[in-house]
Amino acid sequence: MLIGDVRSGLIEARHEVSIAAVSADGRVLFAEGPQVDVPFFFRSAAKPFQAAESQASGAGLCPEELAIATGSHGGQPTHVAYVRKILGRSGLGEDDLLCPPSWPSSLSAMRTWVALGERSPRRLFYNCSGKHSGMLAACVANDWPLTYIDPDHPLQQRIGLRMADATGEDPGQTGIDGCGVPTFSGSVIGLARAFARVASDPEYREVREAMSRFASLTSDGDRSEAKLARWVPSVVKGGAQGCLGLAWYGGIGIVAKSSSGLLAPAAVGIVDGLRRLGLLPDHPTAMLADVAAPPVLGGGREVGRQHVVGR
Repeated sequence: MLIGDVRSGLIEARHEVSIAAVSADGRVLFAEGPQVDVPFFFRSAAKPFQAAESQASGAGLCPEELAIATGSHGGQPTHVAYVRKILGRSGLGEDDLLCPPSWPSSLSAMRTWVALGERSPRRLFYNCSGKHSGMLAACVANDWPLTYIDPDHPLQQRIGLRMADATGEDPGQTGIDGCGVPTFSGSVIGLARAFARVASDPEYREVREAMSRFASLTSDGDRSEAKLARWVPSVVKGGAQGCLGLAWYGGIGIVAKSSSGLLAPAAVGIVDGLRRLGLLPDHPTAMLADVAAPPVLGGGREVGRQHVVGR
């Protein structure tokens, strides 16, 4: 699939997007793009599965806490409060987090914290701190070492097995994510198969319901994934370098990966995939207009749109 930035009628930039849709019974409904079966690192798109394993390993998270554990949050005060709650119940604190100190990923959140007197980055603000706190809770429940980012840690070994089961693929080479946690690799088709499991498998019911009920805890409100979750009955999770996964509750997983590493073209691909499958009624289509065709700006005003080309 080719996504183009169309300015004044000319295609200014081209983004190759690989996309796949897989049904709950494992059928590939469609798969296209230059890297649809090429392994890549899932990064934060794997968080629903990492959080599911933390919960299965005894983390004891309530729905709101489970949502924050699956998320790439914006560092809003509510997000940070739930991370603190998870840590506090386990008898831990911010210093036990092994993610790096960071400012919130949301500009509005950063302004809020600065107004409240914060003057330096904190581990709590890191967008993956929810995932890390959930992993720590599982460690405490099992009396495991708190060195949970070690690839040989029992929790990471269990997550690797879960990823293999969900994707139907060997998790392949392990990398280190930006937050320091191991990240597994696989294909667009494999990850779509995994998101179909999230949509339909009773094993993922807790994660599915938590992400659906508390989508505002899994990202930040102005992101394309938050808008998709608002208007499509689904779980939506993005990952670094242009990966976006959607688990439609009718039992379909759709994943798009942009070769440019930008999330917007992947979101365009997801909306196009939903349309092709007949899963977008008129009203959600209208509400997702800026996700389906993001504006291209010039001089501070719209001068074009990004959309699917060559079909």
